[in-house]
Amino acid sequence: MQRIIIQLITAFTSSLGFAIIFNVKGRRLWLDGIGGFIAWGVQLLATLVFTNEAMCFLVGSAALTAYAEIMARVQKCPTTLFIVAGSIPLIPGGALYRTMSYAINKDWQAFFNQGLETLLLAVAISAGILIVMVFDQMIHSIWLLRKKRLRNSCEH
Repeated sequence: MQRIIIQLITAFTSSLGFAIIFNVKGRRLWLDGIGGFIAWGVQLLATLVFTNEAMCFLVGSAALTAYAEIMARVQKCPTTLFIVAGSIPLIPGGALYRTMSYAINKDWQAFFNQGLETLLLAVAISAGILIVMVFDQMIHSIWLLRKKRLRNSCEH
């Protein structure tokens, strides 16, 4: 349990730190930290359900993107403000390090296997973001269409 708490605090502070680097100010700075906390927390929870690490990263990035979409509307700012800093805990740095280490040591089979796994994690993170953004865009388009139809029906 202590390990999980440390991981969540680290996820929060790493996202907060990158938000500072990206010159985010005020309340949005803390909201970026919360985004990293949510992304990593959901990814950890997903490990209880899924055995596939890539699926856990997909779910974590999807949760982050849903949070970012909500916060972007509440804070009246771009979604990317929350996604970029919030996704920092999900970046597969360890996997990338191992991939490069195998390449330096000329262990080409391990390099290929680890590189494929690293690529899969990156694609999973991207897919989680994409799925939620497309879904959000569809809902928003439907809502605007219904609003327009309602306005047109009231005019007649």
